Amino acid sequence: MYYKGWYHFFYQYNPKGAVWGNIVWAHSVSRDLINWIALETALKPSIPSDQYGCWSGSATILPDGTPVIMYTGIDRPNLNYQVQNLAFPRNASDPLLREWVKPAGINPIIVPEGGINATQFRDPTTAWRTAGDTHWRLLIGSVAAGGGARGAAYVYRSRDFRRWTRVRRPLHSAATGMWECPDFFPVSRDGRRVGLETSVLGPKVKHVLKNSLDLRRYDYYTVGTYDRRVEKYVPDDPAGDDARRQLRYDYGNFYASKTFYDPAKKRRVLWGWANESDTTADDVAKGWAGIQAIPRTVWLDPSGRQLLQWPIEEVEALRRKSVTLKDRVINPGQHVEVTGIQTAQADVEVSFEVSSLAGAEPLDPALAGDAERLCGARGAAVQGGVGPFGLWVLASGDRRERTAVFFRVFRPARGDKKPVVLMCSDPTKSSLNPNLYKPTFAGFVDTDISNGKISLRSLIDRSVVESFGAGGKTCILSRVYPSLAIGKNAHLYVFNNGKVDVKVSRLTAWEMKKPLMNGA
Repeated sequence: MYYKGWYHFFYQYNPKGAVWGNIVWAHSVSRDLINWIALETALKPSIPSDQYGCWSGSATILPDGTPVIMYTGIDRPNLNYQVQNLAFPRNASDPLLREWVKPAGINPIIVPEGGINATQFRDPTTAWRTAGDTHWRLLIGSVAAGGGARGAAYVYRSRDFRRWTRVRRPLHSAATGMWECPDFFPVSRDGRRVGLETSVLGPKVKHVLKNSLDLRRYDYYTVGTYDRRVEKYVPDDPAGDDARRQLRYDYGNFYASKTFYDPAKKRRVLWGWANESDTTADDVAKGWAGIQAIPRTVWLDPSGRQLLQWPIEEVEALRRKSVTLKDRVINPGQHVEVTGIQTAQADVEVSFEVSSLAGAEPLDPALAGDAERLCGARGAAVQGGVGPFGLWVLASGDRRERTAVFFRVFRPARGDKKPVVLMCSDPTKSSLNPNLYKPTFAGFVDTDISNGKISLRSLIDRSVVESFGAGGKTCILSRVYPSLAIGKNAHLYVFNNGKVDVKVSRLTAWEMKKPLMNGA
């Protein structure tokens, strides 16, 4: 949240090691969302209703400007009973909010009743209260009462933020398994990049409902309509409730995400967590595990069908020396190195133009609905008609190590006029270390490439590659752990493994300096 000139970030943290357990709410602050200072722990087990853990939750700013945290506490051993608690700043005049208190006699404020599964009842959202209404509302992730495998987001209402009553039916549910870390927020229908405060409602507003699927470990969302009178949310696309077809914030390693409204810049900002893909022993050796992705600005695409995402503008302050390629044709089977800067930490923006789409390969109907399987079968090393073309990042000089981020174009499906565009992150050759999890990640890009043009941006940061296709329509984060392509030995290439020429209309790559990371 943003409070008195500071951005505050609270996160699940084990102060005793780089493995799961001993979870508290750590607290860091920043002026710019990029350089961070760690403060004292904000919340740790200290009352009966959180004595076995302070799990996830959200912050809400009350009308008088006071922030309040609502979070899930574990009040019985073996993680089997989840309740919701409140905490307030000890001194609201302190812009750093260094101390938090849990008011005596009121916690827990919400408990699992009325058929709710107490072991699947967590992660309250930021609350909202629309103009002229007397009730606050928030969501808690769960499964639908009565058993089964329907994930659900339950609405709770309150007049005073202390006594809460559940609406009988969930705001929305779907046959996807438990919904963790739900998020619910308004977006402007006009496609402008401006964000909306969480309580905004009206005819020019759509809503986004996001859930983290405990079974799949991915974050899914739908765009739809919220009816406050009946406490119901209806997705615009009914197929969006099918986890195989749902939209995702990120088609890679990105989970348990959360947005907040930034009143300083009138934008909605998305945070997401990326866990490690190496071994627990590696985590213990390096002393940390898990990162936050670069914060992203999110807004509704003018089509209304999906969100767009882009790294916050502040990350550009880390840019240093740059190099540029213009109008460079990459012939079939060719690769070109981008030299003149170090690329272990870099920001790369590139615009491609394909000479012809006539040679696009047909799309296997068996894989047409599964981008990840398609990328696994048709990876960067498999020659196509139009593509694969894109970037090799964190590559060794001999290219035995390289992570490919690329596009591949397929012929239009029967009855459709638009070619199908696949975006992939392929880390299968990212490291010579054999003890790594190296999955391919992929998503389809809802874009019209009939003019042959498409763009890509990749943020490269040692063990992280965050990529944004077609202006943020499809995003993929991968964790990779090179053994050779480290520091000055990391290289960057543009490649084309298709059968038609691809022109790099413009590529600009910047060296990135290291920010202040939690005061280290």
